Amino acid sequence: MLVPNTDLLEGPQPMEVAQAGTASTVEAQVVDDPPSVRFTWTIDNFSRLNTNKLYSDVFFVGGYKWRILVFPKGNNVDHLSMYLVVADSTNLPYGWSRYAQFSLSVFNQIHNKYSMRKETQHQFNARESDWGFTSFMPLGELYDPDRGYLVNDTCIVEAAIRRVVDYWPHDSKKETGFVGLKNQGATSYMNSLLQTLYHIPYFRKIVYHMPTTKNDMPTGNSPLALQSLFYKLQYSDTSVATKELTKSFGWDKYDSFMQNDVQELYRVLSKKLEDKMKGTVVEGTIQQLFEGHRMNYIECINVDYKSTRKESFYDLQLDVKGCRDVYASFDKYVEVERLEGDDKYHAEQYGLQDARKGVLFIDFPPVLQLQLKRFEYDFMGDTMVKINDRYEFPLELDLDRENGKYLSPDADKNVRNLYILHSVLVHSGGVHGGHYYAYIRPTLSDQWFKFDDEQVTKEDVKRALEEQYGGEEELPPANPGFNNSPFKFSKCTNAYMLVYIRESDKEKIICNVEEDIAEHLRIRLKKEQEEKEQERKEKVEAHLYTIIKVARNEDLLEQIGRDIYFDLVDHDKVHSFRVQKQISFNLFKEEVAKEWGIPVQFQRFWLWAKRQNHTYRPNRPLTPQEEAQPVGQLREVSKKANNAELKLFLEVELGQDLQPVPPPERTKKDILLFFKLYDPSKEELRYVGRLFVKGSGKPVKILPKLNEMAGFSADEEIELYEEIKFEPFIMCECINKMVTFRSNQLEDGDIICFQKSPQVGSSDQCRYPDVPSFFGYVRNRQEANVCSMSVELGYSHVWLII
Repeated sequence: MLVPNTDLLEGPQPMEVAQAGTASTVEAQVVDDPPSVRFTWTIDNFSRLNTNKLYSDVFFVGGYKWRILVFPKGNNVDHLSMYLVVADSTNLPYGWSRYAQFSLSVFNQIHNKYSMRKETQHQFNARESDWGFTSFMPLGELYDPDRGYLVNDTCIVEAAIRRVVDYWPHDSKKETGFVGLKNQGATSYMNSLLQTLYHIPYFRKIVYHMPTTKNDMPTGNSPLALQSLFYKLQYSDTSVATKELTKSFGWDKYDSFMQNDVQELYRVLSKKLEDKMKGTVVEGTIQQLFEGHRMNYIECINVDYKSTRKESFYDLQLDVKGCRDVYASFDKYVEVERLEGDDKYHAEQYGLQDARKGVLFIDFPPVLQLQLKRFEYDFMGDTMVKINDRYEFPLELDLDRENGKYLSPDADKNVRNLYILHSVLVHSGGVHGGHYYAYIRPTLSDQWFKFDDEQVTKEDVKRALEEQYGGEEELPPANPGFNNSPFKFSKCTNAYMLVYIRESDKEKIICNVEEDIAEHLRIRLKKEQEEKEQERKEKVEAHLYTIIKVARNEDLLEQIGRDIYFDLVDHDKVHSFRVQKQISFNLFKEEVAKEWGIPVQFQRFWLWAKRQNHTYRPNRPLTPQEEAQPVGQLREVSKKANNAELKLFLEVELGQDLQPVPPPERTKKDILLFFKLYDPSKEELRYVGRLFVKGSGKPVKILPKLNEMAGFSADEEIELYEEIKFEPFIMCECINKMVTFRSNQLEDGDIICFQKSPQVGSSDQCRYPDVPSFFGYVRNRQEANVCSMSVELGYSHVWLII
């Protein structure tokens, strides 16, 4: 499968490469710094390597250093894993990226045509500095001495980089009028099929007419998910995601990283759609478009007896091996088999008889899908193999040829079975993985388009036809100056599925679908598109803005005891402001005043700080000098990793009429404390407020105020605990009420939890009688939930590895 290397360890030192005992050659001098290059790497003592991963020497392309990375025993899979890597990724300048088209190969040193090669492309950057194939080829094949990939324990691999540019500037919508589909990991096979179906307008019309409602959810409804996908392909300006559709299939992330069979995917999708169509105005329309019928017959030679059986089909599987083109495959499909000798046919009352057995077609569908059997089981080698033989297919396919040799006597001779090629689905790679894309001409004009995941490009007919026939190609010798012959390579890029449209039906099939979208769907999806466009715009402009997340007393009241128990707030659930970085913080305060009706002069903002004990507390108020700064500059003051966000606590004091009043003056002697109340009988914890206290004061002096905040009588006996930390273990210690706050080591942002003092001799028994025991219970409950999730993930992980 095509995925980034998930190994996060740092690259090896030069000595590690030197110890491998390898040799490598580059076709072209490094000093020339060519735009493309073939780098060949010979790895000695391959089976005896005692390293998990191995890097090649460095080579230059496009002005930067590259190398090959291999995992000789697989990157957590039973396949050889191989990637192209930016050699100096740790030293790349900010914002660096390079788009590269390349292939990776393992040479077969006995039979060149069995060499393994896979092609791909990637936008390399500092975060995704390697790209390639985790499952390049099975280890069993690689290490089998009879296969030819290891000779004298030497493995030869190659990286052929065809193109390196700063950035692929292609705008698919602008250049072609169409947009691509995003690859979820290994879903290019699905993308090529979806693009093919989308560009059959009558099929799109059928999908749009399927009954769905505004209350349906795409992730649980395949028809709605497909409607949504088609709408976005029709009206979006950028590539479209397929996650809603795959979720509607019941797929998870693991499924999205597994290449599946296109034919099986098509059948699953058709079945889901047909089931939803039953009893509706569009029932049976998919069959009308794609279903044909064939007749299986057995005819006795010496007696008058014939047995026939009618079957339907949605696609036809045609042999590639031993056939030069599509017509040869159809000839083989209807080839008559003789049943004689030990294979005689038992013809009811006539007994064993010599007979002829075969297949003829009763009718072909308006849209004819041909699956080319590029993959088959090799009994001699006891493995699946890909047939890369040359196999031709025409622009026009005449299935009435030679007086209707493919048709049964019952076929309607008034139907002209002349077909026009609509799309060519291509597989590049080997039997164990690769890459899929499609060549399509949506209106059956002379203009072809290549749909390769997110990228759509204009192509000519030669690329769509001749270059997808398969067969062999010649690569120039690695050292042109020597008398060595060109290297013949079995092309691993070829067509595996063809879609033809019957010429007499093309006006009906290539139709206009602008007016076929239900109004509720149009409104819903237009809104989604507008939201997506706004999101995209915000991402593009993200470097110009700072996200300010403001926590207030209201957030603490709402979250503590319900969403959280430790610390004060979940910042992902507080109000966010998106503010231009150059705007002064004082102007931002005016925005806050508009939002919450709190006059600027009554606002006081505190910076949050992450402490060494992993807690997160308000640390200090902003100074007037800081509030005069631009918010972007102020963000740097908080010294957090994510420079897009600034987290603040808004302190607002309320008067007796519950209206904002000026915040109290604060000196260095004042400490801001937050208070939580615990009720052992109800096992409840809630936030009750905050207070400024003097560091030299004693907790005993504030007990009446705490009782007032809790709704207790003024003389209620209460116990105080400081919530210190909860990672990696709970620390919640009793506070000495008779010594100063400073002596209790309390500071700004600290949290005090309090409760009624247990009554001596009370018969009431509580499971968690005090704050520390309750926190312990909460922590154990959270760990149990995490453990439960880990067990579920663990089983999935084991299943994945198996």
